[in-house]
Amino acid sequence: MSGTHSQMLFHIVFSTKRRTPWITPDVAKRLYPYMGGIVRAEKDVLYDIGGIEDHVHLLIRSRPEASISNLMRTVKARSSKWVHAEFPELKKFAWQEGFGAFTVSKSQEPAVKRYIARQAQHHKKEDFKSEYVRMLRAHEIEFEMRHLFD
Repeated sequence: MSGTHSQMLFHIVFSTKRRTPWITPDVAKRLYPYMGGIVRAEKDVLYDIGGIEDHVHLLIRSRPEASISNLMRTVKARSSKWVHAEFPELKKFAWQEGFGAFTVSKSQEPAVKRYIARQAQHHKKEDFKSEYVRMLRAHEIEFEMRHLFD
């Protein structure tokens, strides 16, 4: 067989530092496309992005040779720098350390997109911490609660 063929989808989640509600609708409508541009510049594909004031969800297709950790380091660093430049009043804006990355089968792509699109409604019933712990448990990822949030 010649060439490499893959379909590696990741649902990635991370919050603002201390879950501070910095991502207002005005910030989000400019920040999310900017983050998508970073993903594209790194030669990955952004299928969806969304969230609420204190965290963001991305659905991306990654290349087999790519590192999710490197991609997230780049996305967070460049987008943070951009927020500081574009929104001077957000000079303390920062992302949390780390992120959650969950594999998604192609058949589940529509469900993840719906989940991302409905973040505002979803978070009327569940806060970010509960959501994140639920996702870790659903994917059987081991963690210690005392080290989970800054």
